[in-house]
Amino acid sequence: MPKRKDIHSVLIIGSGPIIIGQACEFDYSGSQALRSLREDGIKTVLINSNPATIMTDPSMADHVYLLPLTTRSIAEVLQKHPEIDAVLPTMGGQTALNLCIEAGEKGIWEEFGIKIIGVDIDAINITEDREKFRELMTRIGVKMAPQATATSFLKGKEIAQEFGFPLVIRASYTLGGAGASIVYRPEDFDELLSRGLEISPIHEVMIDKAMMGWKEYELELLRDKNDNVVIICTIENMDPMGIHTGDSITVAPAMTLSDRTFQRMRDMAIKMMRSIGDFAGGCNVQFAVSPDQEEEIIAIEINPRVSRSSALASKATGYPIAKVAAKLAIGYTLDELKNQITQSTSALFEPTLDYVIVKIPRWNFDKFEGADRTLGLQMKSVGEVMGIGRSFQEALHKATQSLEIKRNGLGADGKSYTDYDQIIQKLTYASWDRVFVIYDAIQLGIPLSRIHEITRIDMWFLRQYEELYQLEKEISRYNVETLPKELLLEAKQKGFADRQIAHMLECWESEVHSKRMAMGIRRVYKLVDTCAAEFRAMTPYYYSTFEEEIETPSKERFVANDSEVTDRKKIVVLGSGPNRIGQGIEFDYCCVHGVLAAAECGYETIMINCNPETVSTDFDTADKLYFEPVFWEHIYDIILHEKPEGVIVQLGGQTALKLAEKLDKYGIRIMGTTFQSLDLAEDRGSFSTLLKDNGIPYPEFGVAESADEALKLAEKLKFPLLVRPSYVLGGQGMKIVINKEELEAHVVDLLRNIPNNKLLLDHYLDGAIEAEADAICDGEEVYIIGIMEHIEPCGVHSGDSNATLPPFNLGEFVIQQIRDHTKKIALALNTVGLINIQFAIKGDQVYIIEANPRASRTVPFIAKAYGEPYVNYATKVMLGHNKLKDFTFNPQLEGFAIKQPVFSFNKFPKVNKNLGPEMKSTGESILFIKNLKDDAFYNLYSRRKMYLSK
Repeated sequence: MPKRKDIHSVLIIGSGPIIIGQACEFDYSGSQALRSLREDGIKTVLINSNPATIMTDPSMADHVYLLPLTTRSIAEVLQKHPEIDAVLPTMGGQTALNLCIEAGEKGIWEEFGIKIIGVDIDAINITEDREKFRELMTRIGVKMAPQATATSFLKGKEIAQEFGFPLVIRASYTLGGAGASIVYRPEDFDELLSRGLEISPIHEVMIDKAMMGWKEYELELLRDKNDNVVIICTIENMDPMGIHTGDSITVAPAMTLSDRTFQRMRDMAIKMMRSIGDFAGGCNVQFAVSPDQEEEIIAIEINPRVSRSSALASKATGYPIAKVAAKLAIGYTLDELKNQITQSTSALFEPTLDYVIVKIPRWNFDKFEGADRTLGLQMKSVGEVMGIGRSFQEALHKATQSLEIKRNGLGADGKSYTDYDQIIQKLTYASWDRVFVIYDAIQLGIPLSRIHEITRIDMWFLRQYEELYQLEKEISRYNVETLPKELLLEAKQKGFADRQIAHMLECWESEVHSKRMAMGIRRVYKLVDTCAAEFRAMTPYYYSTFEEEIETPSKERFVANDSEVTDRKKIVVLGSGPNRIGQGIEFDYCCVHGVLAAAECGYETIMINCNPETVSTDFDTADKLYFEPVFWEHIYDIILHEKPEGVIVQLGGQTALKLAEKLDKYGIRIMGTTFQSLDLAEDRGSFSTLLKDNGIPYPEFGVAESADEALKLAEKLKFPLLVRPSYVLGGQGMKIVINKEELEAHVVDLLRNIPNNKLLLDHYLDGAIEAEADAICDGEEVYIIGIMEHIEPCGVHSGDSNATLPPFNLGEFVIQQIRDHTKKIALALNTVGLINIQFAIKGDQVYIIEANPRASRTVPFIAKAYGEPYVNYATKVMLGHNKLKDFTFNPQLEGFAIKQPVFSFNKFPKVNKNLGPEMKSTGESILFIKNLKDDAFYNLYSRRKMYLSK
């Protein structure tokens, strides 16, 4: 039992919808905390408004409340549950902390006799109030940059005059660096100061003297009630100060820090954590270090909660920070807890890494036309990837291969920048693709000293890049027949993909793969074990690498491989890679449920994914976790090693689906719907032909592969036209055009960005109502799990629409057509598993817009609204373990559930906020209403046409 006898029931506050600056890392932390508390017999009550996450699954807590994150909702939950003793607010990011403070100010915790655990209000207030924090740091002898607080425009001007430029403006009580900016010129100051004051909920900004070019580090700490402190991970930002840590390329362990400075930094971090309050839990501390021999250390900030970096540090080390933090919050001490990976060492034992991890953020600037793409103090990325390797170079390559931006790694893919001025510009004003641009600069012959002078990136990192380029040059002197084994092995050890090596040798990827197999250069898998193999790890969490052969005294040659293959039947689930607009946390929810369902069917489950923020990459979700890029070469090598029965591609969004063709080509079984059916639905032209053959109405259409063909089609179809490329995600490249000039410009632009694509042009049904249906098909029967009506008109992407379950304004005649069309299409496509179909309704006629035979973004929403485990059922159908008739469906919903999109436009103040066929929302929340008289529904309905754009 927990050491505190006074805690039997805990309220956990979630982080709500995903926005830039606060993503699914808190779903991971919250899920871990819930499991951790329940292990100790503590009743858990969760409040969170996000339907797409594992955290809000009914199985995660004893009671889950999908309510708006407000103090009114909290009071409502506390009234229903007088047994709640304590609140844990540190697992839901800044949203949960701010709500905890607000509830404290309103006297809610006091009124219901609730204890705050895991942190105390004073600690939050000290760290959020920059003036108090500064005073405290001065008192304990920790240096900070020259800094002052402004609560008015006039005061801000006075501070700027005193400090001089460049300056940093940071808004108090915000997250993801909202309202923060670097000001280089006096003429920009007024506008940025006003914006910071406006964004801060208490209209306060901190103005700092900018420490541009200093090195930046983060430490993740845990402390128990006996004041034991462990430092779980030290993370070094490859990017210098001036770029938000969420937008920085980060490396663990720290690479360029001297041991003397590291020890000083540790001592300062521990002193800072102890000074802000007497609480047991997690903490994230950020420091700046001068890039000279002195290595002067300055504190930037401290967050008394699990942070974005806690999820990264947990996956990097295998040490489950949130799980342990939850145990500490209920009174355990670190020495009483076991390390979950070794199951023999103590949680007081600090992790040691015998590998390197590299995190690279993932941006979505293409969704925000006109956005400022340079990086600074305000976070702009929507997700992140992590690569694990034996060296920095290998980890860096694996991270770049994980990004899914059509790059094969650094260089050697024919996509390098070659224009000197463009490269200098991108290095000077930190660009989202600078991880590639540094390589291009070296390739062009720009000296490392010049690159360092511009970027202030440490020379150690730049030399690592230079070594990679030298190796590329060396390999390019050979062809596939003459390439020596030692060079090929070195290239693989440094992370170069077979595709890149093929580019250097001017041959096919398959030839490189065959050559290395013949030479015995095979991937081996190593354990992430938290203790550098000092103790035996019990958890199967692997990354791949390449090693030299070892020769035993008896002349046997082998390569050590930690991943032992069992003789159980296995299923691989392909994850969804980095979060991005159009493919978010909802697919991770589906993957996790797919893994659990496959385990229930008796399979050994294997998860492949590279996203450090998610529950699917938790070390105990699947039987085996391969933390690897969702990139063909890595997947194929795992499949060759494990020899599974088949692979599930339906649950990982477009990422997994795009690999179906390769799997099919190599004779690897795809569970459920076949590649041929998936391909038929993705190919806009073939799908429309299928509809025609089945007598199902669809808007008049045509397929074009050039601007000429598109213009000819336009004469027949008549404007307005909806232009859609094939094989894309989140409505990428979709646009409504109203004349020939717009059509030509858009088609030319699309074919430049997505060459050889088939474009579907269909007549846009102006003023139509949009609806969608999700269903499960077992090849013989179809069960519709939900029909939703969109509040916004047809033309706004389904991911950006408010969707109502069940429909609120469709007659029985229309709903019957939707049911009939859904069943007919699911069977015609030979669907086995999930399918989502979108409809346009005009004049009581139901037209088909598109069908996706895979898990859709709305499946978790329907599952939460109806309280049914639909992904579990669908997975069992895909595996051939069950038919639909084996399940008893019993959906429960009083009134209506509305899926509400959430946008992050505040990160891009000058961007056009109009909505159209291309998705822009970063997350969603769920709203339950009893009937259509509800004010919330009335407000949504009255604004439905406000944002529609072409």
